[in-house]
Formats: sequence, C-alpha cells, structure tokens
Amino acid sequence: MFAYTIRRLFMLIPVLIGMSILVFSIIYLIPGNPAQIILGQRATVEAIAQVEQQLGLDQPWYIQYFDYVGGLLQGDLGTSIKTKVPISNEIYPYLAATIELTVVAIIIAIVIGVNAGIVSAWLHNSWFDYIAMIFALIGVSMPIFWLGLMEQYIFSVQLEWLPSTGRYDASTVITPITHLYLVDTLLQGNMAHFWDVSKHLILPGLALATIPMAIIARITRSSMLEVMRSDFIRTARAKGLNSFWVVYKHSLKNAVIPVLTVIGLQTGLLLGGAILTETIFGWPGIGRYIYDAINYRDYPVIQSGILLVATIFVMINLIVDLLYAAIDPRITYN
Repeated sequence: MFAYTIRRLFMLIPVLIGMSILVFSIIYLIPGNPAQIILGQRATVEAIAQVEQQLGLDQPWYIQYFDYVGGLLQGDLGTSIKTKVPISNEIYPYLAATIELTVVAIIIAIVIGVNAGIVSAWLHNSWFDYIAMIFALIGVSMPIFWLGLMEQYIFSVQLEWLPSTGRYDASTVITPITHLYLVDTLLQGNMAHFWDVSKHLILPGLALATIPMAIIARITRSSMLEVMRSDFIRTARAKGLNSFWVVYKHSLKNAVIPVLTVIGLQTGLLLGGAILTETIFGWPGIGRYIYDAINYRDYPVIQSGILLVATIFVMINLIVDLLYAAIDPRITYN
C-alpha cells in the first residue's frame, strides 16, 4: 500500500506538467489583451507596450511558462494582474468557500442518494422504486441555474425562510481562522453565527447536490440489485437474517466500490464546476474567482486556480483508490 501510494504521488508530476502546458497554451487562445483591459480602450500603443513589458507579456509564451513553473517550484503562485496581490495570499479564502460548499453538497448527495438507491433496490419494481428513479432522472436533467432561481423564489422571496445570497448576513461579524465559516463559528463557540452560516449554505448546497445525488442514487440501485441477486445474499436470507442487516451489512459492503468511485468523481467535479451555483447565490468561491480572472485576462490567476483544482481532483482520486483496499479486503496493491 505504501509503495503504491508513493508511486501514485510521483505520477502526479507528469499529470500536473501536462495540465500546466495545456492551460498555458489555451489561455493564449483567449482573445483580448490584459494590458489593454487594464488601461482601457483609449490607451496608446506605447502605454500598452510599457504595461506588457512590466507584466512580462512581451516575452514568448514558453519563456513565460518556464518563469511561471520556476516560481511554482519555489512556492510562488505568481501575482494577480488585476489586484497586484500575490495569488497565494488571496486564493485560499475563495478555495475554502468552495470546499465548504462542496462538502455540504456531497454530504447531502451521499445521505439522500445512497439511501434512496438502497431502498429502491430493496423494494425493486415497487412504487417507491419508480418514483425515486423518476426523481433521479429529473435531478440529472434539471439545469442548476433554473433550480437555484426556483429555490430563491420559493424559499427566499415567497416563504422568506432562507437567505438567497452570500455566506452570512451583513450584520454578522466572523473572525476568519480557517475561512471555513462553519468550523470557525464552532471554534469560536458562537452558535448564532453558526446557524446564520448554516442557513446560507442550505439553498446552494441543495442546488449543487442535485445532480450528484441523482447519479449516486442510480449507481447505488444498480450495484445493489446486482449484489442482491448473488448466492450469498440468498443464503443469508434463507438463514433468517434480519432484512435490514442483510441489506446494509452484506449487500452494501459488496456494492459500495462503484458507488465510492462515483462519489470521488462527483466531489472533484463539484470543486471545479460550482461556478453556476456560486454565481446565482453570490458565493465567493474558486469558480467565481477563476471566472472573473478569465474576464480580466488575469493569466496568473487562471493558471494557478486551474492547477490547484486539478491537484485536488487528482488527490481525491488517489484517496478513493486507497479506500478500495480499506473497504474490500480482496483488493490489494502490490
């Protein structure tokens, strides 16, 4: 296991190098000039050339790439063209906001999706099975932007139960410790602020959880049906074991590998694909951060943001691979 983990960590190097080259190349296909955007439409050619020289944009792309990689090896993510602030100093709060939203969304998706899939398989061809799979199909097909707007209209505008945007109310004062505000408010022992942050997480968390919830439910159902037709499950039932014990102990344990794979993939996708949810709910996450950087042609921010998300995605896949062996003793890594 240890040797496999080390080998997979070394495999990160060519993956991230390839990703950095790909991102760096694609960025130069984006129309627009950062210097032009900074100075405005009436800027002179001389002024634009001067800003390009200051930013190093007058160098060939491969020289800019090697300069950027050299900075990464020294722990320097570069400096934002827009804010003139080192990216390492300003990116973490955005990343923490997305991580907090993603964790809440994936927990909702796992709890509802896995249990819905299990019950659907247990009550195969029943009314619950049909209704659950219809909702799962709707969940996969439903546009997130429409769902988010409907949530805001119903729960914020009409019922006035939950806030529609932001991470907390304007009157709430939170001292950042980890920038994960649920954790920070608990560490500070302020339950009023904790409830305020929790209320702001409910609507975006539900919207972001919809698609992975539906996918997890469908995969869980399919995997459980396959396992529940196995001989050892029929034997366990013939011995008179409790149905709940048979389903959640024997069946789920043998059906969890494909479910775990989907959960890992969906978690990685949520980290980088929450931009619609973050935009609708005014959530200051990494997706919005990168999107704003694209509009401003802030190349260092785009590169660092995408590489950071890609690294986390690959690490999640590694953790999922290692969990396979922890869950199923038949799987070994030699």
